[in-house]
Amino acid sequence: MKPKKRVTIYDIARKLNLTASSVSRALNNSSHVNEATKQLIVKTAAEMNYKPNTLASNLRKGKSQTIGIVVPRINQNFFSNVIAGIEETTYQRGYNLIICQSNEAHDKEVQCINTLINQHVDCIVISVASEGNDYAHLQNVIDHNIQLIQFDRVADELETLKVVNDNQQASMEAVSHMITQGYKRIALLEGPQNLDVFRQRKAGYIAALKAHGLPVDEELIVANSWTKDLAGPAVRTLLNLPQPPDAIFASRDDFSALVVLEVATDMGVKVPEQLGICGYSNEAFTEVTSPSISTIDQHSVYIGKTISNLYFQEMDNKNKDTASTPKTISIKPKLIIRSSTSR
Repeated sequence: MKPKKRVTIYDIARKLNLTASSVSRALNNSSHVNEATKQLIVKTAAEMNYKPNTLASNLRKGKSQTIGIVVPRINQNFFSNVIAGIEETTYQRGYNLIICQSNEAHDKEVQCINTLINQHVDCIVISVASEGNDYAHLQNVIDHNIQLIQFDRVADELETLKVVNDNQQASMEAVSHMITQGYKRIALLEGPQNLDVFRQRKAGYIAALKAHGLPVDEELIVANSWTKDLAGPAVRTLLNLPQPPDAIFASRDDFSALVVLEVATDMGVKVPEQLGICGYSNEAFTEVTSPSISTIDQHSVYIGKTISNLYFQEMDNKNKDTASTPKTISIKPKLIIRSSTSR
């Protein structure tokens, strides 16, 4: 069965033998159409199941009432909660969201951005992919006069609104906690160091070791370990060292921490007695593993709400012709101590 054709104002105009402009004015409750004609047009539109094209209407007004969001992975708790926080606030203001994921690929991120620009969104919110460090596509957003807000993983060289975590302080607190539990050889599973967010976490790890008088052992700092395929062999290598670590800080995310737990269990290494484990991002599974995994909560829903409020504040400033300057809002994460680091 062929789908029904969308009813337009031209269809209503033909049925009533009126002009399309008269129908449009009536449906927009214009005072330039007499009341009897207006009621007839509204009644006929309802009978014909007419639905206004809000996108076209908004574009005529110079706004699409739409925000585009690009995240590395939608199915990660942190990113999905940020999206939920954005939606909760923007829905109340009549905005719609278009959500894209880059799958950590630079080319796909560029494609997502170009699609959103072509959709005439009012704002693009992004946490950049781990692959690549060329941000010409984000400059293109700015050049199109589309508001750009970066969060969590950001391109520092672009002067845009940013909402970030205090990653260095959070990592320092996590490693300091493990040290106070008696762990002395703490390994680090790095995130991609081309991204500032992971450089900050590494800096926090190093700062905690130095603050407690422990050496920074390069043998215990592992790069290229942020996927399951990479983290598994890396953890095995660490645990097979002549002097293996007695704790591992998986600074990339909780999925890396879960790999540590799986490998340790497979190798017969007891957690937390012989090995402490701390992740990052407070994924839902960290509370139900055995043992439960210590982690860092980034207040993801609150980050989403902060992003939305920052956008609306910026729009209000523009409407008032108030000059705005690039702002960075930093939110303090929370260390959640669970069984995997509690000796």
